[in-house]
Amino acid sequence: MNDSSSSSLDSTDRQLIAALQLNARESVATLARQLGIARTTVTSRLARLERNGAIAGYGVRLGRRALEGSLQAYVGITVQPRSGKEVLRRLDAMAAVQQLCAVSGEFDYVAWLRCESPERLDELLDAIGNIEGVEKTTTSIILSTKIDRGRD
Repeated sequence: MNDSSSSSLDSTDRQLIAALQLNARESVATLARQLGIARTTVTSRLARLERNGAIAGYGVRLGRRALEGSLQAYVGITVQPRSGKEVLRRLDAMAAVQQLCAVSGEFDYVAWLRCESPERLDELLDAIGNIEGVEKTTTSIILSTKIDRGRD
């Protein structure tokens, strides 16, 4: 981030971010009304927050109904030295990879996969295992979610 880091967000910035976290599709007019500021102020603050990285993007959070019928798994991935960049590039091209984290410990990365069937998961795991530089994968299928603080 540049000179406007997250630690320098003022109260209005924080209120704007909180409102967007509740509903990222909220109109600028409604946000302005909620915060008691002008629409042009909301627009300029959003642009600044996006530019300085405080807002990294907007997306869709799937509800439980959309996730039902999908198979989710975490895959620990160990890569050969100096292979990380190419492995990341190939994983990034796979739409089923929902998230990829570099981690400490036994694995180099942990990927969160979501697909429609066990057969598709098998294909994905084969594809990941066949990426040049991948030494080993270990998969844990998600059976149920016990705590999820990221949902309404």
